[in-house]
Amino acid sequence: MKAMQSTVKKSLQLHQHKLTAKFKLVLLVVVLSNLSACSSLGVEPWQRDLLAKKSMALTSSAIDAALDDHIYFSKEASSGGKSFGGGGCGCN
Repeated sequence: MKAMQSTVKKSLQLHQHKLTAKFKLVLLVVVLSNLSACSSLGVEPWQRDLLAKKSMALTSSAIDAALDDHIYFSKEASSGGKSFGGGGCGCN
């Protein structure tokens, strides 16, 4: 009976060791894939002409950008938005 329990115990330990090894391998693969996922980010030289076009700008109109900035700092002035002081009501 003791020999059978010892064999079962060894078998469970071996199975647990294999699962631990598989888990470590899977964890290593996940970590390495996450680290290498962003390795190719950036603008390549042949893409710069497309990104330099006026239509690719975040704000295509200077007037729209100035209006958006005014609205932003007027609403966020009470919390220090855009480093302006004021009450947040737009009356500064």
